[in-house]
Amino acid sequence: MTENLTKQHIDQVENRWHGRLNLVYANRSGATQIIHNQMQAPLKVQRPFYPEGKEICHSVILHTAGGVVGGDRLSSHFHLQPNAKALITSAAASKIYRSSGLESQQNIDIQLDTGANLEWLPQETIVFDGAIYRQNLRVELAPTARILLWEITRFGRSARGEKFLSGEWISHTEVWQQNSPLWIDRQLLKGGEKMLESPHGLGGKPVVATLAWVGEPVTTEIVEKVRNLPSEATIYPGNSTVGVTRIPNGLLCRYRGSSTTAARDWFVNIWQLLRLSFSQRPCCLPRVWIK
Repeated sequence: MTENLTKQHIDQVENRWHGRLNLVYANRSGATQIIHNQMQAPLKVQRPFYPEGKEICHSVILHTAGGVVGGDRLSSHFHLQPNAKALITSAAASKIYRSSGLESQQNIDIQLDTGANLEWLPQETIVFDGAIYRQNLRVELAPTARILLWEITRFGRSARGEKFLSGEWISHTEVWQQNSPLWIDRQLLKGGEKMLESPHGLGGKPVVATLAWVGEPVTTEIVEKVRNLPSEATIYPGNSTVGVTRIPNGLLCRYRGSSTTAARDWFVNIWQLLRLSFSQRPCCLPRVWIK
């Protein structure tokens, strides 16, 4: 009996996806290009887009399997060489399916060389009831490199009335510069009513989201401008909670509510303000976001 269970477990692991994606961006005479592209299914990248000129390369990541199941291992590495500029997003919402007991995992490593600028803006992640998922994101920033990143997560398919009553979600994010941590964020949520309803958990809301800008200090004036931006929390009080905090060499914004659209709309307004403040250019929505 034990031998049969062990064989079944091995078969489950061997039948899971082990996807890899390795992208290297370089600045060539003012134009950012992908100079190295290594892919292993189910991860894939579409051809580059340049909706705002050759300086900024827009990339869209595809997950061709349609969703993540227990035992899947996904690894991505993005390297921006000096002065390269890129915006990377995903083609659709990520789905983390119910697990039969195996943990699924995604590891993302980002290296930004001197003067590089990355906007890592994936679409939302939907964590199904019963999912067991871990995500690790580590960023290495060279001096004068900058990153804007966000994560928008819905727990349970709430449109169907599903709640995240079982399973586990772990998210670890670290941003380092010259062997010193600039921002470390570790979160763990276990499925269940206690976590769903606790004010220290989801507070009865299915959506949580984080935006971080790291690599250049923000002024008190910018913090106040972000806090004064319209959001679901100000338009419909009680529907959501938002927070804005200045961190060493950056800015941190949090959302907890019921709508991934409301979270992203607020984040886009923040992105627009930061772009105009630090790059003197308006934000350009990725084409895959437009329905």
